[in-house]
Amino acid sequence: MKVLMVCLGNICRSPLANGLLRDKILLNNLQVEVDSCGTSSHHVGEQPDERMMETALQYGYDLSDLRSRQFTVDDFDRFDTIYVMDSSNYNNVIRLARSEEDKEKVKLFLNELYSGKNMAVPDPYYGGEQGFEDVYELVDKTTDIIIEKLK
Repeated sequence: MKVLMVCLGNICRSPLANGLLRDKILLNNLQVEVDSCGTSSHHVGEQPDERMMETALQYGYDLSDLRSRQFTVDDFDRFDTIYVMDSSNYNNVIRLARSEEDKEKVKLFLNELYSGKNMAVPDPYYGGEQGFEDVYELVDKTTDIIIEKLK
């Protein structure tokens, strides 16, 4: 099983989801690969946002080895499930889909926590410190649910 996390720049939400899920996969001894990317190319090659790395580190998660990359059509071939953080990312990814099979792989991340609500993980980039804490809590709860489904 291979899982991809997608947000806009791949410096806040998706690297956090990647890092938390990656560590929880190891903790549960699961054979699952996880990666993250963005629909935009603005931050390609960059580490996650410093504020997100600090927030994650407070909870014991190190994101410093992650680097931003942009989503490509090849990701449909490499991943079984593609979680997007909001409807804008969903639309951007779906636009690149080549088939119904590609489209079926794409899911809104928070639908795992709030089934069928189509809620967005808020982008904390322009907000204050509390925004990063709020995103951490949502991502932590949601990755716990994903781990249970992967077991």
